[in-house]
Amino acid sequence: MNSYRFYDAEKPQIIEIDDASFALRKFGNGTPLVFIHGFFVNGYTWRKILPELAKRFTCYVIDLPGFGDSVYSARTNFSFTAQANRLNKLFELLGISSHFNIIAHDTGASIARMTALEKSNEVEKLILINTEIPGHRPPFIPMYQFLAKLPLANLTFRALLNFDFIIRSPLLLNQFFHDKSKLRDNNNFKHYVDPLKKKENMFGMLGYLKGIEWKVVDNFSNDHRLIRADTLLLWGEEDKTFPVKRAEQMKEQFGPNSKFVRIPKTCLMPHEEKPEAVLKAVFEFLE
Repeated sequence: MNSYRFYDAEKPQIIEIDDASFALRKFGNGTPLVFIHGFFVNGYTWRKILPELAKRFTCYVIDLPGFGDSVYSARTNFSFTAQANRLNKLFELLGISSHFNIIAHDTGASIARMTALEKSNEVEKLILINTEIPGHRPPFIPMYQFLAKLPLANLTFRALLNFDFIIRSPLLLNQFFHDKSKLRDNNNFKHYVDPLKKKENMFGMLGYLKGIEWKVVDNFSNDHRLIRADTLLLWGEEDKTFPVKRAEQMKEQFGPNSKFVRIPKTCLMPHEEKPEAVLKAVFEFLE
C-alpha cells in the first residue's frame, strides 16, 4: 500500500471539544506520537513519513479546526490560544496526557509549543518543522490576515483558487517545494486546495488565518527556555518563509537538550519533499 492509500484508508474520528471538533486518525502501536499540521494543509501532509513511524509509534494524526475533516462553526475560536487549550483537553480525553511526543509543522508547531509549555511534565520530545520565529513575519501572511477581515473575503479567496498560476505562484504554494516540478503534480496539493473552493471550508481557513497570534509567537523568545521537552528543530534550508539562519538563531533560545538539523534542497515542506531525510532525523532523535 502506498503512502497515499495508507493515509486515506483510515477514516477520521470526529471528537468535539468546546466550540469545535477535531478530526483524528490513529495508526500503529507504541509510544504516542502526535502529528500537528500547519496553515493551509491538514493531516494528509504527513502521509509520506507516517507509514514508517506507525511501525514503532501510536500515531495520532490531527486535523485542527479550520482544515481537513475538522468541524467548526461561526462561534469557533480559532486563535492559537484556543487551539492549544482544545488540544490539551483532547490529549486528556484520549488518555495520552502522560509521556508522549509531538511532531508539528508551521503554525501547528507554534500551537505545539504552547502545549509543551502547558504540559511540561508530559511532553517528552518535541519536533518542530519550519515554524514561526519570534520577531519575524513571513511574507504575505500579515497581508492575508488583513484581507481575511474584509467583506467578500470568502468569495475573493475562493475565486483566486480557480487560477492555477496563482496557486503555484509565490503568493500561495511556490514556497512549498525547492523542486518546482513538484508543483505540477496535483497529488502534492489537491487535498489542500480543492476543499477550499467550498464556502464552508474557506470559512474555516480564514478563521484559522485570523487566529494566528503574533504576540504569542514573539513571546516565545522568552518562553522557549521554559520548554522542558527535548526539542528538535528540523528545517528545510531553502525556505524563504522561515529563513534557516533566523531559525538557527532561534535554536539558541531553547535549553541544552535541543538540536538543529537542516534538510538540504527543501523549502517549507521538507517532510513532503525529502521524507527519507526527515525520517532519518526523526528516528535518530526519538530513539
